[in-house]
Amino acid sequence: MSTAVVVQGVIVEQTSYFSLGELCRACRAEAEQLMALVEEGVLEPAGNGPEDWQFAGSSLRRAQAALRLTRDLELSAAATALVLDLLDEIEALRSRLRRAGLE
Repeated sequence: MSTAVVVQGVIVEQTSYFSLGELCRACRAEAEQLMALVEEGVLEPAGNGPEDWQFAGSSLRRAQAALRLTRDLELSAAATALVLDLLDEIEALRSRLRRAGLE
C-alpha cells in the first residue's frame, strides 16, 4: 500500500503560462513588484509589454523565491536579482560536481 503526502501548493507544468495578473494572484504580489523583477532580469516574460506578458510555469517558483528574499531580507529588486544569480551559479557548480562524481 502506498501513501501519498499532500503538500500545500500548486503543481504547475512547464507548458503552463501566466499573464501578469495571474502571476500576481498566484504569488500574492502587486504588479509593481513583479514588474521590478522583470526590469532586473529576474523574470523573463514573452510579450511586448505588461498587458501582453506571458510567464512560463517555471516563473512561478522563481517569482515566489524572489519575493520571499525581497520580503525576508528586505532586499531591493537589484539585490534580489544578484542573490538569485549567485544561487543559480552555486546550483550549476554543484550539478557539475555531481556529474563528475566529486560531490
